[in-house]
Amino acid sequence: MARWQSMGGIRFGLFLLVWFSCAWFGSWEFNPNNATRLFAAIRMVENGTATIDPLAPLTIDKAQFGAHAYLDKAPGMTLMALPAVAMTDRVTGDRAERHELSSFDPGFVAYLKLRTRVAAATGSALLTAIAALMLFDLGVRLTGRAGAGLFAALGYALGTPIWGYSTTLLGHASVAALFVIALVGVARGGARWLAVAGLALGWAVVVEYQAVLAGSVIGLWAVWRHRAEPMALLPLIAAGLVGLLPLFAYNLFAFGTVFRIGYSGVVGFEGMNQGLFGLTIPRIAVLREILIGPMRGIVWVAPILILAPIGLWRLAEDRATRGLALAAAGVAVVALLVNAAYVYWDGGNATGPRHAMPLAGVLALGLAPLWARARLFWQRGALALLLAGSIAINLTIASAEIFAPPTFRWAWWQAVMQQRFLVGDLRTIPSDWWEWTTWNGLYLWAVVAIPLALWLVQRAWRFSPRTRCQM
Repeated sequence: MARWQSMGGIRFGLFLLVWFSCAWFGSWEFNPNNATRLFAAIRMVENGTATIDPLAPLTIDKAQFGAHAYLDKAPGMTLMALPAVAMTDRVTGDRAERHELSSFDPGFVAYLKLRTRVAAATGSALLTAIAALMLFDLGVRLTGRAGAGLFAALGYALGTPIWGYSTTLLGHASVAALFVIALVGVARGGARWLAVAGLALGWAVVVEYQAVLAGSVIGLWAVWRHRAEPMALLPLIAAGLVGLLPLFAYNLFAFGTVFRIGYSGVVGFEGMNQGLFGLTIPRIAVLREILIGPMRGIVWVAPILILAPIGLWRLAEDRATRGLALAAAGVAVVALLVNAAYVYWDGGNATGPRHAMPLAGVLALGLAPLWARARLFWQRGALALLLAGSIAINLTIASAEIFAPPTFRWAWWQAVMQQRFLVGDLRTIPSDWWEWTTWNGLYLWAVVAIPLALWLVQRAWRFSPRTRCQM
């Protein structure tokens, strides 16, 4: 165990690389999914109310109850944005009411952009970095090799659209991270780690209601692991309830009752009246589009994940890690089926299958044993090239366009590359705030991130514990 404790430099470098990469780039602040969540946070911080009435005309995503408009999403990302809004208001001395509430007012655009960036950096970006670190540790424990853990962590955090969604206020990246944290918590066991797992699962539901479906797979695995000592699950259950409390508190604050949610008042999306808030039954044709379709197919935006099921299969061959592999695979399958059952399965403006992206972290766990079993130089070279290609694709997505319109058949190439990236229409900290060109903003990221990534690879290559920890 002492050798694991000596990998602090790799852990810190990995956390810094992932968080820096996610926080460096930004997403469009007036995207309805971004805007409605931030509008609710602004109103709660600055006006002490959950209604978004003055800001409602600026977004198509909203709920209507009586004469008032509200957030129509699960409140988790809005609640996570509250400290960011409050802190930014205090530092800048600015408030929404000091601007014309319009996308044509430069002052309000800058006001909204800053709060969107800070909320994303302290929300999804932070969770993604934490989850990457925990996935690294789990990969090392499973394989005994730092390189395997690093391969899995980078594949998840920077080799999939999780990178791009970590620049937004959408909940997909946060839920993916919380699933990783919960899976690691159950795998580690003990009261403290089970409490971490329960808290993560509870909060995942506050961020996205449908997370209860895929998250239940992790909960069921915990029950199976502790079937001989069910009382050991008390920390998980208690922490899970604690994680859910903010949902009830928000509902009571916003609607005066814990039994109402924003989804029940959605306006403009009639499909939400089908099934359970838009969830019906999975459709094979939709599932095919999610996996390989040119518009939203995961294969085009996260090719590294194609090989992950092979690694999970390898884990399942070992009785000691079979439960972990089945739980990870179960989460991924349920996430895919939930996406295939959703009326608005394509996610509107989205790059990749955004509703399926919570599977990214747990599925990427399979990359660790895949790397560990690749002993020949050409095998690891091929895996490294595939990872580099996935990271390059997602660099273009994170820097240029995570909200690709559904009007493009080949979304990544046409909407991301041709419409945005190749013409330099990027969003970086220097180009947004320091009056740099967008390309110079991208180059500065590369100057920091590429040497850091190479240093991590070099350290992981030299440091291999060579022994495995029992799960």
